[in-house]
Amino acid sequence: MRLQNAGLLALSNVLLVQAVPRLYTPTTTFSEAETVTPAVVPQTNVTSHGPFTGPPATTTGALSTTVTASSIPALPPAPNSFNYTADGKLHAPQPAPFTPSGGIGTNGSAPVYRVQSDFDYQSLALALYQEWIELDLFHWGLQNFTVEEWEANGINAEERFLIEYMADQEIGHATVISNMLGPQAPKQCTYNYPVSNVREFIDFNQKLTRWGEAGVYGFLPHLNSGPAAQLLLQSITVEARQQLIFRQFGGQFPMPEWHTVGIPQSWAWSLLAPYISSCPSNQTRLVWQNFPALHIINQPNPARINGSDAWNETTGGWANTLSTQNISRSELCLHARNKTLDCAPAISQNRSIPLSYPGRQVFLKWDSPGQLVGPNNSYVTSTTVREPRFAAWVSQLNVTYSPLLNVSTRDNTAYTFQPNASTWDNDPAINGTMFLALTDTNLTVTPYNLTMLNPHVAALAVYQAG
Repeated sequence: MRLQNAGLLALSNVLLVQAVPRLYTPTTTFSEAETVTPAVVPQTNVTSHGPFTGPPATTTGALSTTVTASSIPALPPAPNSFNYTADGKLHAPQPAPFTPSGGIGTNGSAPVYRVQSDFDYQSLALALYQEWIELDLFHWGLQNFTVEEWEANGINAEERFLIEYMADQEIGHATVISNMLGPQAPKQCTYNYPVSNVREFIDFNQKLTRWGEAGVYGFLPHLNSGPAAQLLLQSITVEARQQLIFRQFGGQFPMPEWHTVGIPQSWAWSLLAPYISSCPSNQTRLVWQNFPALHIINQPNPARINGSDAWNETTGGWANTLSTQNISRSELCLHARNKTLDCAPAISQNRSIPLSYPGRQVFLKWDSPGQLVGPNNSYVTSTTVREPRFAAWVSQLNVTYSPLLNVSTRDNTAYTFQPNASTWDNDPAINGTMFLALTDTNLTVTPYNLTMLNPHVAALAVYQAG
């Protein structure tokens, strides 16, 4: 098997700016007098759920203007990228005591917490779509399933209150982003969830929160507005903890990876849009691409005692959320008496049978482009790839390719083998809730320029490696 492993060993930039939200006037308080609390963004309980059934949309496709090129050209590193001598010494005068030279937004200018470019606006609008669906999804699950159903899955009243509290957190996240976007910020929509019981609900949540945080990590360092990035960072770190909580509710090890993956905006939008049914008629549209769905036929199923022994046990492509429909009680890990096999909610579960492993044969099927998805069925899946040749495993700091075998463009099917790759010694690169894309080339990309792979993506999915 031919493998190509493109890892990134680089330090992230830290934005040295004051985190003072734009939505109120900063003050210094010298007394215990009550202060004015800023209002949150208006929100309501969404009462309608299910697939879109309205008339055909009058506007379809992603938001677009004049397109100047078919893709972003690959260029060498920026000038002077290697000029700084990293020897631990100071190489320039200090602008103030105890302050090194350099940094972005460190010259004393007052921070402005608003978007500064089309890139900023479209990225934060995508993040707001994500916050709105999480707010509704958490409430929907609590309202849709009975106390008996929750208790049967090992989730008691205190843990259900945690889900309610996480929904409240989304109100704050939506407020911050809405204020940075302004009056045209996306509003709440209606949604369609691919779940029918508590166990499927938990799994869909841990996948949705993963692509939510991964999507923001992908664009955060590219924002023109450092202040906006600061506030968004302080929201998305909470979402990362939500993802961990839902993994714990599903009886999975909370954080099997050493680094959290980042993905491009078009990947996050492709995974999110199919679960949005309809939005207000004047809703802000997005520029991002919608890739066709990748169906992982033998997607590992965390509800099973042997999670890798699964076949057609998902509720559909993109998220590939687990299904418990055809699994007997004796095969469900929730009821396993052997503590090395069970998956009851817990702070940590170290299951003896891995969900996936190097060398595992993975069977794939993907949709053709041209499918209507997203709000009001007004977005269209697209790709320029005629025949995929590789599976791109995107996790942690790595993109690792494995060749597709037995490719059929008539049936849109193929299979591949999970690579044996590590990010670091004793850190398997392919682990946790990660992403799998089919591509027509094994392009070398790293976390900071993963979007360069977009023109080569044929289909996309969440893969449950651990």
